[in-house]
Amino acid sequence: DGMNVLFIVVDDLRPVLGCYGDKFVKSPNIDQLASQSMVFSNAYAQQAVCAPSRVSFLTGRRPDTTRLYDFYSYWRVHAGNYSTMPQYFKENGYVTLSVGKVFHPGVSSNYSDDYPYSWSIPPFHPSAEKYENDKTCRGKDGKLYANLVCPVNVTEMPGGTLPDIQSTEEAVHLLNIMKTNRQKFFLAVGYHKPHIPLRYPQEFLKLYPLENITLAPDPWVPKKLPSVAYNPWTDIRQRDDVEALNVSFPYGPLPDDFQRQIRQSYYAAVSYLDVQVGLLLNALDNVGLSNNTIVVFTADHGWSLGEHGEWAKYSNFDVATHVPLMFYVPGMTTSPVSQGARVFPYLDPFSHIGSSAPQGQSKKVVELVSVFPTLAELAGLQVPPACPEMSFGVVLCTEGTSIVHYFNVSEEKVEKGKEGCDDSDRCSNEEPVAFSQYPRPADTPQWNSDKPRLKDIRIMGYSMRTIDYRYTLWVQFDPNNFSADFKDVHAGELYMMETDPNQDYNIYNNTSHGWLL
Repeated sequence: DGMNVLFIVVDDLRPVLGCYGDKFVKSPNIDQLASQSMVFSNAYAQQAVCAPSRVSFLTGRRPDTTRLYDFYSYWRVHAGNYSTMPQYFKENGYVTLSVGKVFHPGVSSNYSDDYPYSWSIPPFHPSAEKYENDKTCRGKDGKLYANLVCPVNVTEMPGGTLPDIQSTEEAVHLLNIMKTNRQKFFLAVGYHKPHIPLRYPQEFLKLYPLENITLAPDPWVPKKLPSVAYNPWTDIRQRDDVEALNVSFPYGPLPDDFQRQIRQSYYAAVSYLDVQVGLLLNALDNVGLSNNTIVVFTADHGWSLGEHGEWAKYSNFDVATHVPLMFYVPGMTTSPVSQGARVFPYLDPFSHIGSSAPQGQSKKVVELVSVFPTLAELAGLQVPPACPEMSFGVVLCTEGTSIVHYFNVSEEKVEKGKEGCDDSDRCSNEEPVAFSQYPRPADTPQWNSDKPRLKDIRIMGYSMRTIDYRYTLWVQFDPNNFSADFKDVHAGELYMMETDPNQDYNIYNNTSHGWLL
C-alpha cells in the first residue's frame, strides 16, 4: 500500500557535494543518501530564482505556463488552477505536510503556502525565520551588522536557535507522529541555507581554513558575454559587509580576499545543511520508516560563487541552473530494506573520513519540471498526463516527463543511447534537453536586472542545455501578453561543454557553428 515520501528541497544549493565529485566539501550525510540513491548528475532548474522555480517544479509546468517570473502573482489566479505535486498526493490518500521553505512564501503561494489545496495541515515555518535579515552578525568592532558572511554563535541568536535547526526538529516531530498513526504521508522539508545571508553556526568554519580556499576558476567577466546575460548581484551589494567595500556597479570585482570569505562561508553553510539532513534521515531510521519511504533530495537552483565575475543566481549559466537531484527508493535503488534496518546512521562532518559513491548515476540531462511525474510513478500513482500545447485550462497535467526509465539503465548502454524500453515516445532518438529561462528589463545591467517585476520585463533569455552544449537566445518579450518574439533576437550565447566546461568562451557569433544553430 504505497510508500511514504520525504521530499527535501534546499535553497540556492549548487552541487558542491562529495557525491557530485567535489573533493573539498564535507557533506557525508548527503553523500550517504546518494550511496543508496539514483543520482542525476545533469539536472537543471527552469528559472534560477526561488518563487518561479518552486512553482514550476511543484506544479510540473514551465514558467511560461505558470506565468510567474517574479514573486508577485499566484498561479491559480493569474495563469490556471493547476494541481500541485503535494495536492495530487493528498487527493490520493496521503497526509501532506510542509516544513520550512517549500513554496516561496508570500503572494506567489497565496500567503498560505497554497494551503489548503496542497497540505493537510497548515505549513510550519520556523519562528527564527523572522530574524534572518536582522543585524545578528558580529563585526570585528564588536557591533552587530546585517552581513552577507555571517558565522554566528547560535546561543547568542534570538531564541538560541536558527531556522533550519527548528525545521529539522519539527520534521522529526512529525515523523514520530506519522509513525504512530500509520497513515501514508508526503512530508516536504525546505531548508534555507546556503541561501544568503550565509548565517550558520561558526564552528563550521573550522572545516574550511581560509588558506585552503581558492577563487573561482574563471573569476572574470567573459569578453564575449552579452551584457544582457550578466547578473549584477544587486542583493549581495545591499548587505552591510559588501556595501562597505564600495564596489563599482555593475561589473566591479569584489576584492580577492572577500571572494574567498564568501566561498568559505558557502561551503560552511553546506556542511551545516548536511548536518540537518543527517539528523532528519537518522530520524527516519529511528522511527523504522526507511524501508518504505521514498526520499527525494534537490534544490530550487544553484548560486554563482564568483564564476564569470558573478555572484548569486539570476542567470542561465550552469552555476545558477544546475542542481543536485537524487531519489532513494527502497527495493529499487537499494536491495529491499528490512523493517528497522539502519540505512542512514548520522555521520559527523567534523570526524567522518572517507567517501561514498552514488548507488546509481545517470548523466542524462533532466529537468526539475519532471520531478512531479517521476515521483508519482515511483509511488505507484497514475502519472499525470502530458500537457497539451495550451494548458491554462487543464487542472492536472505536466510539462515534464517521468525519468523513472533512466533508473535501471547501466551507463554503458546510456553512452550508446540504446536504452532498453518499451515506450516509443520516450525512446525516440531525441537527445534529452533541459530548458531554462531568465527575464531582463534591458540590454545592459540595471539595478533591477536580477529580479525584474513582470511589468518591467522586456527581454527573455531562453536557454537549452544538452550534454554537449548550452545555447541561449535573448529575445524581445511583451509582459502584457506574455509573448516572446524569436524574430527579434537581442543576443545569443553558445558554449561547447567538451572544450569549455565553465562556459567562458561564447562562440555564438562564430559562423562555423551555423549548422548547429
